[in-house]
Amino acid sequence: MRLVKTERTLDIPEGVTVKMSGRKITVSGPRGELKRDFNHVAKIDLHHDKENNMIVAAMYFPTSKITSALRSTCSNISNLFDGVLYGFEYKMRAVYAHFPININIDEKKGDTVEIRNFLGEKRPRKCKMLPGVKAERSSDVKDQIVLTGNDIDNVSKSCALIHDSCLVKKKDIRKFLDGMYVSEKRVMKPDE
Repeated sequence: MRLVKTERTLDIPEGVTVKMSGRKITVSGPRGELKRDFNHVAKIDLHHDKENNMIVAAMYFPTSKITSALRSTCSNISNLFDGVLYGFEYKMRAVYAHFPININIDEKKGDTVEIRNFLGEKRPRKCKMLPGVKAERSSDVKDQIVLTGNDIDNVSKSCALIHDSCLVKKKDIRKFLDGMYVSEKRVMKPDE
């Protein structure tokens, strides 16, 4: 039997303000402001319950496939809350067998990562970070960089740009493991 209504609720944390206009949501917190548009999600109703300080996401007569979009939307909104409260941190490690990879980061802004000597190549590979993402060299671990930012999408896409810039071409990737890989992902909570 088909469900009439499926509903999920998200409590809004302390220190976070939410503005909604239809399916467009703006979340503000101590670390800044993030916006997201959920117009691409079919059949979803987003409602800001100001009395109970929560967001209610509902779908009427959903199929199982559309119901999965409801949980994904709630996870995205929850990531917005974490971003404006704490921020996200991804760590990447350089892996090499013979030629040591040199990583240069623009010291002033931290918005450009340059990879040199990848598989002994002379050509440097440059990656521009997406807006709001800052890259810096890890102080305690060799050949590690730390990417931080409020928007989890931009931080993870910046990691993907770095990873894709040094993919091994025309070689057996089981043997040539050289490259830049994500080693750790976390929410930067203050108690840690």
